[in-house]
Amino acid sequence: MNGQPADQYLRTKVLTATPEQLQMMLYDGALRFCEQARSALLARNWEQSYTHISRVQKILVELSCSLRHEVAPDLCGKLAALYNYVYRKLIEANVEHRVQAIDEAIQILRYQRETWAMLLQRLSRDKAAAVASRLDLPEPSQRMEASISVQG
Repeated sequence: MNGQPADQYLRTKVLTATPEQLQMMLYDGALRFCEQARSALLARNWEQSYTHISRVQKILVELSCSLRHEVAPDLCGKLAALYNYVYRKLIEANVEHRVQAIDEAIQILRYQRETWAMLLQRLSRDKAAAVASRLDLPEPSQRMEASISVQG
């Protein structure tokens, strides 16, 4: 019963998210599960590390399947290779219980998440600029600028 409001919130968040936001949620989830798997590896809890690594691997499969090769074949090919590399690092971490392998996966996923966050910021700015350019606003005047001055 405790998980129901949180589950409903997550469901609503996912169902109302844009594709770009969903991508960010996947990166966030992958990083969260990687960190949990890393902690489990350090605690030598192999079952728990396996569970968390498996979740990250499912996310990577989803990220790979969502690539649209027909739109940007070169970029998608590079991303697919990167996701494949991270997936193999997770296998290495899982089978050999190597924290260094999961650390490398985390580093790559963090970089991808940061890159995606920068892209989302840029898209947001571009959308705002496009909307602002369609607004019929008067040109700023001396009087307007005087009334906007910062009061100290």
